[in-house]
Order: sequence, then structure tokens, then C-alpha cells
Amino acid sequence: MKTALVAHLKAALTASSPAPLLVAFSGGPDSTALLHALASLPRGTGLRAVHVDHGLQAASGAWSAHAAQICAGLDVPLETVRVTVDLTRGEGIESAARRARYGAFASVMRPGERIVLAHHREDQVETILLKLLRGAGPDGLSGMRAERPFGLGTLWRPLLDLPRTSLLAHLGETGLHAIHDPSNDDARLARSYLRASVVPTLTRYWPQAATSLTHSAGLCADAADYLRGQWLDVLPSLRDDHNTLDAAAWLALHPALRVPLLDYWLHEAGRCAPTTAQRLALERQIHEARIERLPCVAWADTEVRVWRGRLWAMPRQREVDPDWEASWSGEPLALPGGGTLTLPGARLPRPLTVRVRRGGERLKPVGDRHTRELRDLFQGGAMPPWLRPRCPLIHDGETLVAVAGRWISEAGEKHFATSAARPVWQPDD
Repeated sequence: MKTALVAHLKAALTASSPAPLLVAFSGGPDSTALLHALASLPRGTGLRAVHVDHGLQAASGAWSAHAAQICAGLDVPLETVRVTVDLTRGEGIESAARRARYGAFASVMRPGERIVLAHHREDQVETILLKLLRGAGPDGLSGMRAERPFGLGTLWRPLLDLPRTSLLAHLGETGLHAIHDPSNDDARLARSYLRASVVPTLTRYWPQAATSLTHSAGLCADAADYLRGQWLDVLPSLRDDHNTLDAAAWLALHPALRVPLLDYWLHEAGRCAPTTAQRLALERQIHEARIERLPCVAWADTEVRVWRGRLWAMPRQREVDPDWEASWSGEPLALPGGGTLTLPGARLPRPLTVRVRRGGERLKPVGDRHTRELRDLFQGGAMPPWLRPRCPLIHDGETLVAVAGRWISEAGEKHFATSAARPVWQPDD
């Protein structure tokens, strides 16, 4: 059978370098058409599929069984991954599900494999409109890229120039049954609303809307690629060994470089990029850093702080109960606000007490002539202010004997000498 979809994929495969293919197979109409069309072509270096069960619908188990049945009929190996969608990061359900899904894709990829997604021209139009409504720049307005590095290989969208009617026509000719996900009809979800209401209105008045939008996306992609080369050249001079950025130097960049550089830096650190309003707030904080105690802008699960002239990206910091304490004998101890305290490879002869800062703590470190206030130790030791309320303070009874493993009193040294180990504090990234 040779449909427009098969012909399109055959041409795309001929034009690309050979690689084993992993189809992202939801069981819906688009991915079913994609998988069937690819299965009808010579397998080359290999073809298999991955199905992600998000667990968000009561029928998700039946969908997984359906996906397995389709793949068995096509003689395509299938791997099913069950994920938990994390809704605690401040994202909408669409973004959270997408994060979980792409994480599952990356987890099952093999070296050099190309994961194939069924995104088509209408998906691209929706993506461009969503990015436009969110105030994106050239990189965002370029829409989805046809190919990019991903996991242990690449992510490939070979159908971005193809209308969805070609996929549906292929399904009609094959008679294959596909799953219908009711969330696609939920107008409360941004993409579903665009698909059902906005895009039909646009195309009614501007029949060439899809062509025009995708053309503009291509121009934006060219501009973004050109700018990318410039800000990637600048990035090493702004970044240090702690992966912080020179705040003043970043702010001095042209906005066309400043915005994508910040987003890239945050994404590399596993953090979310800000909205335009949040980025402008960060820029204002940098200007006011001399009078602010600790400038900080937070969004979703991300915080960016300005300290000592540099930008620091981190997860949103949790409040710490100052009355928290725990008995500790050297085993890994989970700390309030995140992080752990350990005594690697050793145990204490008797338990000590771990607390967090309550105020008034003092310590005379080994080799120091004076007893120091905790504040002075933190400042002199250049401990970032957001870590200070989370720093584990180790007590013997009511006497402070160690501040994590950084400052230890003579009594503390004698105590830890019996275990031939020193405390190690590992804060959350």
C-alpha cells in the first residue's frame, strides 16, 4: 500500500542518515498511522515502539493493551512505560504530562536510536500560536524542530510539513482502529481549545494561515540559529565552575542574546525558563542588588538568586522548621529543606544531635584563637545565604561541636577521630 503518508516517510528516510527507529506510540490516530506506515517500509536498521501509560485516565490500562495488540499485529517490538505525572512543580497538567512522557522516552532509548514522533502540520501551527501567546522570541516562534539531539540519540519529527488529513486518510485505507483520548476534547486545556475553536476560525478567514505560520516559523528558526551561535560563544566567559552567571555581564548583553542564553542556562541546570514578566523582574533585581539583602525571583519549581554579583539557579527552597532536630549516629540523615548528612563508611560511638540554626550559636574551630558567631563563620566561609538555614549543626548535648563538616571544634575533632571520618553535608542541587 502506498499512501501519501508512506511516500512522505519513504522520502524522509532516504534523505536522512540510517538509524534504528523508536516510534512514540500512544495508540491514537496520528501515532497509529505513523507506526503502520513505517512498518510497511523496509525495516533497515530496526523498528520498535514505546507506549507511555500516564495513568491519568481510567482507560489507560486498556490503551496499553490496545497498543500491545497493534504492535503484535505489525510484528513491531513494544516497550510500555508506566509513569507518574508530577503536578507539584507549578506546571499545568499538559506540561507535567509532557515532562513525564519525554522522560520515559529518554529512559528506554538505545545509543544512536532515533525516536520518531507523529507531530504534523496542524500540531506545528498550534505550537507556534501557543508560543506567540506566551510572548516567545525567535527560538520559541520557530515551533517544533524536525530533528534535535535527545537522550542517547535524536528526536525526529518527519511529518511537520504534512497535513493531518494525510494521516487520517492512511488510517481510513488500512481500516486500523485507534484510541480516542477524551482529554483532546477538553476545552480547558490550551492546546485543545486552540484546536477546536481558534485554528478553525483562523483558517475560515485566512485559508493560507497554516502555510503562512509555518513559513514564519522557518524564518524565526533561521534567526534563532544565527543568534545561538553568538550567545553560545559568550556563555563560557559568563559562567564559572559553580555554573553561576556573571549578573552584570549577562545584563549587558543585547536582549536578543540575553534571553535565549538565560533559558539555555536554566534548562541545562534542569530548571524552568521564566516568562517575560519574571525575566524582567530578575533584571530589575540585578539593578537593585546593592540595596536588596538577597534578590530572588521564583517561578514554578525554580529560583534564581543574585549573590555576590552572580546568578544562582536552584530548586525552590522549602521553609525549614527551626525546632527540627534528630539523633544521628553517622547514617545518611535526610535534612529539612532537602539534602543529607553522612559520615562516609563509619558510625559514631554514641549518637549526637543534629539541629538547624536557631540563633545565638557559637563555635571555636580547631586552629582558631577565637570563638566565632555562626554568622561570622558563614560570611567568612562564603556560604550562600539560602543554605545557612539548612546547614546541619551537630551538637553533643547542648554544645555545638561541628557545623556540617566545614567547622569543627576540638571536642568535635576528638569525637570524629574515633570514627576516622568527618561529616559530609550534601545540600540539594
